[in-house]
Amino acid sequence: MYAKASALSRYNENLMPRLLEGKSALVLGVANRWSLAYAIAQAFIREGAELTLTYQGERQKQTVEDLAAELKAHQAIGCDVTQDDQLTALTNALKQQGTVLNAVVHSIAFANREDLSRPFVETSRSGYALAQDVSAYSLVAVARAVAPVMTSGGSLTTLTYLGSNRVIPNYNVMGVAKAALESTVRYLASELGPKQVRVNAISAGPVKTASARGIKDFSSILDFVAQRAPLRRNTDPLEVADTAVFLASRLGRGVTGNILYVDSGFQIMGL
Repeated sequence: MYAKASALSRYNENLMPRLLEGKSALVLGVANRWSLAYAIAQAFIREGAELTLTYQGERQKQTVEDLAAELKAHQAIGCDVTQDDQLTALTNALKQQGTVLNAVVHSIAFANREDLSRPFVETSRSGYALAQDVSAYSLVAVARAVAPVMTSGGSLTTLTYLGSNRVIPNYNVMGVAKAALESTVRYLASELGPKQVRVNAISAGPVKTASARGIKDFSSILDFVAQRAPLRRNTDPLEVADTAVFLASRLGRGVTGNILYVDSGFQIMGL
């Protein structure tokens, strides 16, 4: 019964227009085919957007370029969001191409594996700073880099998780970083609003991604959510992707500074 319901909940391309036709989008954080960023990139292409992907360093370059070719994305550009010079280079490259961005997706987070497997109180100073830099401050840096080429306004969307405001076993320092990320969304939404740039976050339920493997006992979290969420199932990456499309399209033109939950309703449950 639930498999059928999940299938019916998937996007029906015969009933919807190409919501991002004529728009230019940038997705940061596509690492592989199992990432939420990849699902979002697929949805943006499906909706007619001209898509640019970014990759971090030479190690990711070939993989992301192959994924860009597979998706029929416009291009892939190198950009390490912890390096200000690379963010400046990204801005300059887009300016030189005459690109006017309408939508940006920030799907970047990182914490040391050891800081996700030991008690939170044992988090190292350097590990805490690293998680904050990559997972939260990078949204500030990305916003600063893309604002000059979002001259017609648009949407800046990031990805967060319930561990930002509730204690999730073994999420530890990443939960604290996501809390900072969500606060960052609100401050950026306030500052960029006059330029008609909307800033939001999607709080996705747990999904089997490569990065999720770094969380100890992650499979037990998946099982618990499927048992307790109102919809009695885990999150489909396509649901997250369709929400990103909504935010990037004119359908989401009045939404900013919000955390949108796409988690089968799990966030409403007490026990």
